[in-house]
Amino acid sequence: MKKLILISTFVFAFSNLYAQFPLGKGSAQFNAGLGLSSKGLPIYAGFDIGLNRQFTVGGELGIRSFTENTYKQNVFSISGNANFHFNELLEMSNSWDLYAGLSLGFNIWNSDNVASGTSGLGLSAQIGTRVKIANKLSLNLEFGGGNVFSGGKIGITTPL
Repeated sequence: MKKLILISTFVFAFSNLYAQFPLGKGSAQFNAGLGLSSKGLPIYAGFDIGLNRQFTVGGELGIRSFTENTYKQNVFSISGNANFHFNELLEMSNSWDLYAGLSLGFNIWNSDNVASGTSGLGLSAQIGTRVKIANKLSLNLEFGGGNVFSGGKIGITTPL
């Protein structure tokens, strides 16, 4: 047990040496993971590009499949986002990234029991954080609503 604690402490301390949060101007990162939803298990992939050290914009694709009343349903989502990063404002460690912002998305529904269709444009808000766990790998957790991921997302982030 002591070895596990020692190794974990070393890995955490070492990984913080390579922290590069928030993104700088023109820098990009790839995000992927699972959504948090009461219906099905959404998956997503997306990217963010730094406009400066406080603002990023990005895009995302997602899919969620679930069965309701014995009918299979699929939801495909495409969205764009803009986020403000609080690291400099709050004088946070560069191993963390705290952000909040808005997303504008479009969902396409496909169901066995009703006609396929679209939901139109939808605006949602999110708040999230990333923590650097290795040189080029971070864990992310984001909460928000109004999109295919309902409650939020958990996943990984890596620089592009």
